[in-house]
Formats: sequence, structure tokens, C-alpha cells
Amino acid sequence: MQSRTKLKSASLAVMLLMLASPGVLAKGSTAAANVTVLEPAFQMPGLQRSRILRLYLPPDYQSSNDSYPVLYMHDAQNLFDASTSYAGEWRVDESLNQLAQQGLKLIVVGIDNGGEFRNQELLPYSGPPIGQAQGDQYLQFLVTVVKPYIDQHYRTKADAANTGIMGSSMGGLISHYALLKYPQVFGRYGLFSPSYWAVGANVRQFSQQLPAPGQRLYFYMGLQEGGSMVPDIERLVHKLVAKGMTAQQAQYRLVEGADHNEAAWAAEFSRAVLWLYQGKVLP
Repeated sequence: MQSRTKLKSASLAVMLLMLASPGVLAKGSTAAANVTVLEPAFQMPGLQRSRILRLYLPPDYQSSNDSYPVLYMHDAQNLFDASTSYAGEWRVDESLNQLAQQGLKLIVVGIDNGGEFRNQELLPYSGPPIGQAQGDQYLQFLVTVVKPYIDQHYRTKADAANTGIMGSSMGGLISHYALLKYPQVFGRYGLFSPSYWAVGANVRQFSQQLPAPGQRLYFYMGLQEGGSMVPDIERLVHKLVAKGMTAQQAQYRLVEGADHNEAAWAAEFSRAVLWLYQGKVLP
């Protein structure tokens, strides 16, 4: 490989708008200088399509010999750059540049969403209302193509305890599914506003598997999110706690006044990564 320099009714329509074009960082970009776009696009086995990755490196990456934990995130167009986002950005780069001054230094690998294929790629189980699931192929691409490339070309701490996966909405759903499919790969899970409604009765699968000792899950939901979002996550978290999930394994934040959008997720991001990677619980 060459070197590479309110839901439910609204959700499907809104998420299909997340089509920001891939490629080089656009003129007028808000991305920090330590964010780059990896090109050419990576081929996705089994899906006959390719995908652009966006990479954040810690501020001292070039001046140190350190190795760093890694966080894999979905919907990369919305993570770093207002010019590629359809509705604002998470400000992941600005947040992590600030946290680096406090000792938390991460590599973030963002996988662009698939535009018209986004919902299918982030769907673990086939069925209405979305249809055919391609979540297994998407995660296989992440685990067998993306992660090996990143571990080979960058100074990473590649073990599960230092490897996280995070996303919002359908991205939160597929991140939770990664716990079921690849618990040996990921040890940190950021589950922002997960769309459990999208899998119907298969939601029961997510309450069957507790995190292993040492794994950490961060559940987040805004109280103003629509449809069944809030009751769905409440039921699931309560079931997992009843099965034995502890406060050392999971945090759950239900935030008053927060809606289903990038501004809310950006406001929660620092709190989430501090707990996932350092075990810090902010007041």
C-alpha cells in the first residue's frame, strides 16, 4: 500500500445529509495544523468502495519518540473541520490540543462516513427501517485494514487497553456493536446518542455482553433527543447494571437540555475521553 500524506423520523433524512466531500482539507478549514487527510482512499473489502481517513496527531508527535493511545471515530467529516461538516464539528482537534497540556495525548483516526451508504455501514443487524446491514463489513475494514495500517505507520500503543472506538447516533450504535464483535481489539468505547431504535428487537443483543475487566464504556444521551432515544438507552444501561456492570466499567451521562447534534457531542467529548483513557470523572 502506498504511503498516504429529533430522530426517528428526522434521523434518516438528516443522517443522509452527512455527505461532505472527501479529499484535501478545504480552503477556509477550521482544522488544526496537526490534522491531515490520508490519501489515496483506502479500499473496503467486501463493499467495493473506498474511504478517506482523517488523522489527528498529538502536538508533540513530531518532536518526541513517544507512542500514543488511539481513538477510532466515525463520521470523520464532522470531527475536525467546519468546512467539511454538514452541521458543525466536534472540535476534536481543539479539545485534544488543550487536553495534551494536561497530559492526555491521543492519536485520533477518523473514518469518513459513506454518504448514501452511511446508515447501512453503521447498522449491525438487517431489518426495518434501514434495511440491509453492512456493519460487519465496516468493522472488518476498520480492524483488518485501517488499524494495521495505522499501527504500522505511526507510533501507537496497539493493545486493546489503549485502543478506543467512538461515534454518535448510528456511529454510537456500531461502536457498541464493536464490543460484541471485537472485544479483543477495543478496550475503550464512546457511545454517544446510540441509535438503538435502528435494530428493533435485536437491541437485546447489546444487553447480553458485559464489558470485560479493564474495559470502559461511556454512555451519553441528551435529554432533549427525540423518539425513543432516551428510554432505549435507559433500559439498556439498567439491564447491564443489573447483570453486574460497575461504575469502574461504565459511566452514563444523561444531559439536561442537550439535543441530538454536534454541538452537544463536542461539549461532552473532553469529559468522555478523560474518563475512557485516564479514568477521570469530572464534576
